[in-house]
Amino acid sequence: MSLSSNVSPRLAAIGVTLLLSLAAVPPASATTTATAATTEEQRLDRAAPREILRSSGFDAVAPEFARALERARSYGEAKRVVVRQGEALWRRAVDRAQGRGPAGELSRDDDRPLYWARLGMTRELRQWEPTRFGVSETRQRHLIRALEDASRGHNSISYPKKDAAGHHLKRVLVTGFDPFTLDRDVRISNPSGATALALDGTVIKTADGPARVETAVFPVRWDDFAEGTVERTLRAHLPRVDLFTTISQGRAGRFDIERTNGAWRGGFPDNENLSRTETVPVTDPASQPQWTSTTLPYKEIVSAETGRFPVYDNTSVTEIPAGQSAPVVRPDGPTAGSTAREGGGGNYLSNEIAYRATLLRDRLGLHDRLPGGHVHTPILQFGAGNTDPATGKITDPEFVRNRLDIIAQVRQILTTAMDARR
Repeated sequence: MSLSSNVSPRLAAIGVTLLLSLAAVPPASATTTATAATTEEQRLDRAAPREILRSSGFDAVAPEFARALERARSYGEAKRVVVRQGEALWRRAVDRAQGRGPAGELSRDDDRPLYWARLGMTRELRQWEPTRFGVSETRQRHLIRALEDASRGHNSISYPKKDAAGHHLKRVLVTGFDPFTLDRDVRISNPSGATALALDGTVIKTADGPARVETAVFPVRWDDFAEGTVERTLRAHLPRVDLFTTISQGRAGRFDIERTNGAWRGGFPDNENLSRTETVPVTDPASQPQWTSTTLPYKEIVSAETGRFPVYDNTSVTEIPAGQSAPVVRPDGPTAGSTAREGGGGNYLSNEIAYRATLLRDRLGLHDRLPGGHVHTPILQFGAGNTDPATGKITDPEFVRNRLDIIAQVRQILTTAMDARR
Protein backbone atom coordinates (compact mmCIF):
# COMPACT_ATOMS: atom_id res chain seq x y z
CA MET A 1 0.00 0.00 0.00
CA SER A 2 1.34 3.41 -0.90
CA LEU A 3 1.78 6.12 1.71
CA SER A 4 -0.79 8.32 -0.06
CA SER A 5 -3.62 5.80 -0.44
CA ASN A 6 -5.53 6.84 2.69
CA VAL A 7 -4.34 10.42 3.15
CA SER A 8 -4.47 13.67 1.22
CA PRO A 9 -1.71 14.42 -1.31
CA ARG A 10 -0.48 17.33 0.88
CA LEU A 11 -0.19 15.14 3.99
CA ALA A 12 1.48 12.42 1.96
CA ALA A 13 4.09 14.88 0.75
CA ILE A 14 4.71 16.03 4.31
CA GLY A 15 5.13 12.41 5.38
CA VAL A 16 7.66 11.67 2.66
CA THR A 17 9.65 14.78 3.57
CA LEU A 18 9.64 13.75 7.24
CA LEU A 19 10.86 10.24 6.45
CA LEU A 20 13.65 11.55 4.24
CA SER A 21 14.79 13.99 6.88
CA LEU A 22 14.83 11.26 9.54
CA ALA A 23 16.83 9.01 7.22
CA ALA A 24 19.49 11.70 6.93
CA VAL A 25 20.09 11.73 10.69
CA PRO A 26 22.99 9.41 11.61
CA PRO A 27 22.25 6.71 14.18
CA ALA A 28 22.96 7.60 17.79
CA SER A 29 26.01 5.32 17.88
CA ALA A 30 27.62 7.26 15.03
CA THR A 31 26.90 10.83 16.09
CA THR A 32 29.71 13.34 16.34
CA THR A 33 30.47 15.41 19.40
CA ALA A 34 32.92 18.25 18.91
CA THR A 35 35.69 18.24 21.50
CA ALA A 36 37.33 21.19 23.15
CA ALA A 37 40.57 22.62 21.85
CA THR A 38 43.63 21.24 23.60
CA THR A 39 46.01 23.29 25.72
CA GLU A 40 48.41 23.33 22.78
CA GLU A 41 45.71 24.49 20.34
CA GLN A 42 44.49 27.23 22.65
CA ARG A 43 47.82 29.03 22.27
CA LEU A 44 46.83 29.74 18.66
CA ASP A 45 44.82 32.70 19.89
CA ARG A 46 47.89 34.53 21.17
CA ALA A 47 49.35 37.39 19.17
CA ALA A 48 52.70 35.81 18.22
CA PRO A 49 51.28 32.62 16.64
CA ARG A 50 48.78 34.69 14.68
CA GLU A 51 51.60 36.92 13.43
CA ILE A 52 53.78 33.92 12.51
CA LEU A 53 50.95 32.44 10.47
CA ARG A 54 50.08 35.72 8.78
CA SER A 55 53.64 36.70 7.92
CA SER A 56 54.40 33.28 6.43
CA GLY A 57 51.17 32.96 4.45
CA PHE A 58 50.17 29.84 6.39
CA ASP A 59 47.16 31.56 7.98
CA ALA A 60 44.92 30.21 5.20
CA VAL A 61 45.82 26.55 5.86
CA ALA A 62 43.31 25.80 8.61
CA PRO A 63 40.34 27.61 6.99
CA GLU A 64 40.98 25.79 3.69
CA PHE A 65 41.17 22.50 5.56
CA ALA A 66 37.86 23.22 7.31
CA ARG A 67 36.15 23.89 3.99
CA ALA A 68 37.50 20.66 2.53
CA LEU A 69 36.19 18.72 5.54
CA GLU A 70 32.74 20.21 5.08
CA ARG A 71 32.64 18.85 1.52
CA ALA A 72 33.32 15.27 2.66
CA ARG A 73 30.33 12.96 2.15
CA SER A 74 31.58 9.99 4.16
CA TYR A 75 34.12 9.03 6.81
CA GLY A 76 36.30 7.45 4.15
CA GLU A 77 36.29 10.65 2.13
CA ALA A 78 37.08 12.66 5.25
CA LYS A 79 40.03 10.38 5.96
CA ARG A 80 41.36 10.99 2.46
CA VAL A 81 40.98 14.76 2.91
CA VAL A 82 42.86 14.61 6.21
CA VAL A 83 45.78 12.63 4.79
CA ARG A 84 45.96 14.58 1.55
CA GLN A 85 45.94 17.98 3.23
CA GLY A 86 48.28 16.87 6.01
CA GLU A 87 50.83 15.67 3.46
CA ALA A 88 50.34 18.89 1.48
CA LEU A 89 51.17 20.94 4.59
CA TRP A 90 54.38 18.97 5.11
CA ARG A 91 55.39 19.40 1.46
CA ARG A 92 54.60 23.10 1.58
CA ALA A 93 56.72 23.58 4.71
CA VAL A 94 59.62 21.63 3.18
CA ASP A 95 59.35 23.52 -0.10
CA ARG A 96 59.32 26.83 1.74
CA ALA A 97 62.40 25.90 3.76
CA GLN A 98 64.25 24.83 0.62
CA GLY A 99 63.49 27.88 -1.49
CA ARG A 100 60.49 26.71 -3.48
CA GLY A 101 57.21 28.61 -3.61
CA PRO A 102 56.18 31.78 -1.76
CA ALA A 103 57.80 32.53 1.60
CA GLY A 104 55.93 35.53 2.96
CA GLU A 105 57.77 37.93 5.25
CA LEU A 106 59.45 35.36 7.51
CA SER A 107 62.79 33.84 6.57
CA ARG A 108 62.49 30.49 4.82
CA ASP A 109 64.38 28.57 7.50
CA ASP A 110 61.56 29.09 10.02
CA ASP A 111 59.91 25.93 11.38
CA ARG A 112 57.11 27.69 13.23
CA PRO A 113 54.59 28.12 10.37
CA LEU A 114 54.34 24.32 10.10
CA TYR A 115 53.80 23.93 13.83
CA TRP A 116 51.08 26.55 14.20
CA ALA A 117 49.32 25.65 10.94
CA ARG A 118 49.14 22.00 12.03
CA LEU A 119 47.55 23.04 15.33
CA GLY A 120 45.02 25.10 13.41
CA MET A 121 44.13 22.00 11.42
CA THR A 122 43.83 19.72 14.45
CA ARG A 123 41.63 22.30 16.19
CA GLU A 124 39.34 22.45 13.15
CA LEU A 125 39.18 18.67 13.04
CA ARG A 126 38.46 18.41 16.76
CA GLN A 127 35.57 20.89 16.50
CA TRP A 128 34.17 19.62 13.19
CA GLU A 129 30.61 18.28 13.25
CA PRO A 130 29.76 16.73 9.86
CA THR A 131 26.15 17.04 8.75
CA ARG A 132 26.08 14.17 6.23
CA PHE A 133 27.35 11.38 8.50
CA GLY A 134 28.49 10.73 12.03
CA VAL A 135 32.01 10.38 13.38
CA SER A 136 32.50 8.62 16.70
CA GLU A 137 35.11 9.73 19.23
CA THR A 138 37.25 6.75 18.25
CA ARG A 139 37.13 7.68 14.58
CA GLN A 140 37.86 11.30 15.42
CA ARG A 141 41.02 10.17 17.24
CA HIS A 142 41.99 8.11 14.19
CA LEU A 143 41.57 11.15 11.96
CA ILE A 144 43.68 13.30 14.27
CA ARG A 145 46.44 10.69 14.32
CA ALA A 146 46.31 10.45 10.53
CA LEU A 147 46.64 14.23 10.28
CA GLU A 148 49.54 14.28 12.74
CA ASP A 149 51.44 11.56 10.88
CA ALA A 150 50.84 13.06 7.45
CA SER A 151 51.80 16.62 8.40
CA ARG A 152 54.96 15.54 10.23
CA GLY A 153 56.53 13.70 7.30
CA HIS A 154 55.94 10.28 8.89
CA ASN A 155 54.18 9.01 5.76
CA SER A 156 56.57 10.43 3.21
CA ILE A 157 59.91 8.83 4.16
CA SER A 158 61.07 7.29 0.89
CA TYR A 159 64.49 6.48 -0.54
CA PRO A 160 65.08 6.19 -4.27
CA LYS A 161 67.84 3.73 -5.12
CA LYS A 162 69.69 6.14 -7.39
CA ASP A 163 69.97 9.87 -7.97
CA ALA A 164 69.23 11.63 -11.26
CA ALA A 165 72.77 10.91 -12.49
CA GLY A 166 72.40 7.20 -11.81
CA HIS A 167 74.58 7.10 -8.68
CA HIS A 168 73.63 4.68 -5.92
CA LEU A 169 72.31 6.60 -2.90
CA LYS A 170 73.19 5.97 0.72
CA ARG A 171 70.35 6.55 3.18
CA VAL A 172 70.24 8.86 6.19
CA LEU A 173 67.26 9.30 8.54
CA VAL A 174 66.92 12.40 10.73
CA THR A 175 64.20 13.44 13.18
CA GLY A 176 63.42 16.79 14.79
CA PHE A 177 60.92 18.24 17.26
CA ASP A 178 58.20 20.86 17.55
CA PRO A 179 58.86 24.07 19.50
CA PHE A 180 58.30 23.69 23.25
CA THR A 181 58.29 25.72 26.53
CA LEU A 182 55.72 27.88 24.77
CA ASP A 183 54.24 29.27 27.99
CA ARG A 184 57.67 30.66 28.76
CA ASP A 185 57.99 32.23 25.30
CA VAL A 186 55.32 31.52 22.69
CA ARG A 187 57.61 32.91 19.96
CA ILE A 188 60.07 30.04 20.34
CA SER A 189 61.40 28.04 17.39
CA ASN A 190 63.10 24.64 17.48
CA PRO A 191 66.26 24.35 15.36
CA SER A 192 65.84 20.58 15.16
CA GLY A 193 62.49 21.00 13.43
CA ALA A 194 63.95 23.67 11.16
CA THR A 195 66.80 21.28 10.30
CA ALA A 196 64.32 18.54 9.41
CA LEU A 197 62.54 20.85 6.97
CA ALA A 198 65.77 22.12 5.45
CA LEU A 199 67.24 18.63 4.89
CA ASP A 200 64.22 16.52 3.91
CA GLY A 201 64.80 14.91 0.53
CA THR A 202 68.19 16.55 0.04
CA VAL A 203 71.41 14.81 -0.93
CA ILE A 204 74.71 15.28 0.89
CA LYS A 205 78.09 14.45 -0.63
CA THR A 206 80.08 11.91 1.37
CA ALA A 207 83.37 10.09 0.87
CA ASP A 208 81.34 7.00 -0.03
CA GLY A 209 79.13 8.77 -2.56
CA PRO A 210 75.86 10.73 -2.37
CA ALA A 211 73.49 10.15 0.55
CA ARG A 212 69.78 10.93 0.56
CA VAL A 213 68.42 12.48 3.77
CA GLU A 214 64.83 11.86 4.82
CA THR A 215 63.32 13.51 7.88
CA ALA A 216 60.33 13.59 10.20
CA VAL A 217 59.21 15.80 13.10
CA PHE A 218 57.79 14.60 16.42
CA PRO A 219 55.48 16.22 18.97
CA VAL A 220 56.61 17.31 22.43
CA ARG A 221 53.95 15.26 24.20
CA TRP A 222 54.54 12.42 26.65
CA ASP A 223 51.42 10.48 25.72
CA ASP A 224 52.19 10.31 22.00
CA PHE A 225 55.50 8.67 22.84
CA ALA A 226 53.82 6.18 25.19
CA GLU A 227 51.44 5.31 22.34
CA GLY A 228 54.39 4.33 20.15
CA THR A 229 54.67 7.16 17.63
CA VAL A 230 58.48 6.84 17.47
CA GLU A 231 58.55 3.09 16.93
CA ARG A 232 55.62 3.18 14.53
CA THR A 233 57.43 5.71 12.35
CA LEU A 234 60.98 4.34 12.46
CA ARG A 235 60.55 0.55 12.58
CA ALA A 236 60.22 -0.04 8.83
CA HIS A 237 63.12 2.27 7.95
CA LEU A 238 65.94 1.48 10.39
CA PRO A 239 66.85 -1.84 8.73
CA ARG A 240 67.21 -0.03 5.39
CA VAL A 241 69.20 3.08 6.32
CA ASP A 242 72.95 3.61 6.61
CA LEU A 243 72.79 6.08 9.50
CA PHE A 244 70.18 7.77 11.67
CA THR A 245 70.13 10.48 14.26
CA THR A 246 67.43 12.00 16.39
CA ILE A 247 67.96 15.72 16.99
CA SER A 248 66.67 18.16 19.58
CA GLN A 249 67.52 21.50 21.15
CA GLY A 250 69.89 21.27 24.10
CA ARG A 251 72.25 23.71 25.78
CA ALA A 252 73.36 27.23 24.95
CA GLY A 253 76.24 27.67 22.55
CA ARG A 254 77.17 24.01 21.97
CA PHE A 255 76.34 20.75 20.27
CA ASP A 256 76.36 17.51 22.24
CA ILE A 257 76.65 13.98 20.92
CA GLU A 258 74.84 12.07 23.67
CA ARG A 259 76.77 8.92 24.49
CA THR A 260 74.13 7.26 26.73
CA ASN A 261 70.33 7.39 26.97
CA GLY A 262 68.33 6.51 30.08
CA ALA A 263 65.00 4.73 30.64
CA TRP A 264 63.51 7.45 32.86
CA ARG A 265 60.97 10.23 32.42
CA GLY A 266 61.73 13.17 34.67
CA GLY A 267 58.32 14.84 34.59
CA PHE A 268 59.05 18.23 32.97
CA PRO A 269 55.73 19.49 31.52
CA ASP A 270 55.14 18.86 27.82
CA ASN A 271 53.28 21.02 25.32
CA GLU A 272 49.98 19.96 26.88
CA ASN A 273 51.36 20.95 30.31
CA LEU A 274 51.25 17.29 31.34
CA SER A 275 53.97 15.69 33.46
CA ARG A 276 55.10 12.06 33.51
CA THR A 277 57.57 10.74 36.07
CA GLU A 278 58.17 7.05 35.47
CA THR A 279 60.19 4.45 33.64
CA VAL A 280 59.94 5.02 29.89
CA PRO A 281 56.95 2.85 28.86
CA VAL A 282 57.83 0.42 26.07
CA THR A 283 56.56 -2.89 24.74
CA ASP A 284 58.06 -5.93 26.49
CA PRO A 285 59.23 -4.04 29.60
CA ALA A 286 60.65 -7.30 31.02
CA SER A 287 63.52 -7.05 28.52
CA GLN A 288 63.89 -3.28 28.81
CA PRO A 289 67.43 -2.08 29.60
CA GLN A 290 68.09 0.89 31.85
CA TRP A 291 70.54 2.33 29.34
CA THR A 292 71.15 2.42 25.60
CA SER A 293 74.16 3.88 23.84
CA THR A 294 75.00 5.78 20.70
CA THR A 295 76.65 4.07 17.75
CA LEU A 296 77.34 7.37 16.01
CA PRO A 297 81.07 7.93 15.33
CA TYR A 298 81.32 10.49 18.11
CA LYS A 299 85.12 10.67 18.15
CA GLU A 300 85.26 11.67 14.50
CA ILE A 301 82.36 14.11 14.86
CA VAL A 302 83.77 16.03 17.84
CA SER A 303 87.24 16.28 16.27
CA ALA A 304 86.00 17.57 12.91
CA GLU A 305 85.52 21.21 11.92
CA THR A 306 81.77 21.21 11.40
CA GLY A 307 80.83 24.83 12.17
CA ARG A 308 81.08 27.73 14.59
CA PHE A 309 79.58 25.93 17.60
CA PRO A 310 81.80 23.52 19.59
CA VAL A 311 80.72 19.87 19.58
CA TYR A 312 81.14 17.70 22.69
CA ASP A 313 81.10 13.99 23.41
CA ASN A 314 78.76 14.06 26.39
CA THR A 315 79.30 11.04 28.64
CA SER A 316 77.60 12.26 31.81
CA VAL A 317 74.53 10.49 33.27
CA THR A 318 72.59 10.50 36.52
CA GLU A 319 71.99 7.07 38.05
CA ILE A 320 70.95 5.29 41.20
CA PRO A 321 73.85 2.90 41.76
CA ALA A 322 73.05 -0.77 42.36
CA GLY A 323 72.05 -1.35 45.96
CA GLN A 324 71.60 2.36 46.70
CA SER A 325 68.62 4.73 46.78
CA ALA A 326 70.02 8.20 46.08
CA PRO A 327 70.83 9.43 42.55
CA VAL A 328 74.39 10.45 41.73
CA VAL A 329 75.97 12.09 38.68
CA ARG A 330 78.46 9.91 36.81
CA PRO A 331 80.62 11.98 34.43
CA ASP A 332 81.88 8.88 32.60
CA GLY A 333 78.63 6.99 32.07
CA PRO A 334 76.57 4.50 34.06
CA THR A 335 77.91 1.76 36.31
CA ALA A 336 76.85 -1.88 36.17
CA GLY A 337 73.39 -2.63 37.52
CA SER A 338 72.43 1.03 38.05
CA THR A 339 68.99 2.55 37.54
CA ALA A 340 68.62 5.46 35.13
CA ARG A 341 67.56 8.89 36.24
CA GLU A 342 69.08 10.98 33.43
CA GLY A 343 70.78 10.11 30.19
CA GLY A 344 73.37 12.40 28.68
CA GLY A 345 70.47 14.36 27.20
CA GLY A 346 68.55 14.58 30.48
CA ASN A 347 65.21 12.91 31.20
CA TYR A 348 62.83 14.80 28.92
CA LEU A 349 61.53 13.80 25.49
CA SER A 350 64.87 14.41 23.76
CA ASN A 351 66.39 11.69 25.91
CA GLU A 352 63.32 9.54 25.37
CA ILE A 353 63.38 9.69 21.58
CA ALA A 354 67.07 8.80 21.69
CA TYR A 355 66.33 5.92 24.06
CA ARG A 356 63.43 4.62 21.99
CA ALA A 357 65.24 4.88 18.64
CA THR A 358 68.40 3.18 19.89
CA LEU A 359 66.41 0.52 21.77
CA LEU A 360 64.51 -0.17 18.55
CA ARG A 361 67.84 -0.39 16.70
CA ASP A 362 69.06 -2.96 19.22
CA ARG A 363 65.85 -4.98 19.25
CA LEU A 364 66.05 -5.18 15.47
CA GLY A 365 69.55 -6.63 15.80
CA LEU A 366 71.23 -3.60 14.22
CA HIS A 367 73.50 -2.40 17.04
CA ASP A 368 76.75 -3.52 15.46
CA ARG A 369 76.05 -2.36 11.92
CA LEU A 370 73.88 0.76 12.11
CA PRO A 371 75.36 4.08 13.33
CA GLY A 372 72.68 5.92 15.25
CA GLY A 373 72.14 8.14 18.25
CA HIS A 374 71.20 11.63 19.35
CA VAL A 375 72.52 15.11 18.58
CA HIS A 376 71.64 18.06 20.78
CA THR A 377 71.86 21.43 19.01
CA PRO A 378 72.49 24.77 20.70
CA ILE A 379 69.48 26.59 22.09
CA LEU A 380 68.11 28.97 19.49
CA GLN A 381 68.35 32.44 20.98
CA PHE A 382 66.83 35.77 20.02
CA GLY A 383 69.12 38.74 19.50
CA ALA A 384 70.01 41.33 22.12
CA GLY A 385 67.11 43.66 22.72
CA ASN A 386 64.57 41.05 21.60
CA THR A 387 64.61 38.63 24.52
CA ASP A 388 61.46 39.74 26.37
CA PRO A 389 58.49 37.63 25.19
CA ALA A 390 56.05 40.33 26.26
CA THR A 391 57.54 43.02 24.05
CA GLY A 392 59.80 41.20 21.60
CA LYS A 393 59.35 40.63 17.89
CA ILE A 394 58.77 37.18 16.40
CA THR A 395 62.15 37.25 14.65
CA ASP A 396 65.37 39.21 14.31
CA PRO A 397 68.61 38.93 12.28
CA GLU A 398 70.61 37.17 15.02
CA PHE A 399 67.79 34.68 15.58
CA VAL A 400 67.80 33.82 11.87
CA ARG A 401 71.60 33.66 11.68
CA ASN A 402 71.78 31.27 14.64
CA ARG A 403 69.19 28.97 13.10
CA LEU A 404 70.88 28.95 9.70
CA ASP A 405 74.26 28.21 11.27
CA ILE A 406 72.79 25.33 13.30
CA ILE A 407 71.18 23.82 10.20
CA ALA A 408 74.43 24.09 8.25
CA GLN A 409 76.39 22.52 11.08
CA VAL A 410 74.00 19.59 11.40
CA ARG A 411 74.42 18.96 7.67
CA GLN A 412 78.19 18.88 8.14
CA ILE A 413 77.90 16.60 11.18
CA LEU A 414 75.90 14.16 9.08
CA THR A 415 78.52 14.30 6.33
CA THR A 416 81.29 13.67 8.86
CA ALA A 417 79.38 10.75 10.37
CA MET A 418 78.83 9.20 6.96
CA ASP A 419 82.48 9.66 6.02
CA ALA A 420 83.52 7.85 9.22
CA ARG A 421 81.56 4.75 8.18
CA ARG A 422 84.09 3.84 5.47
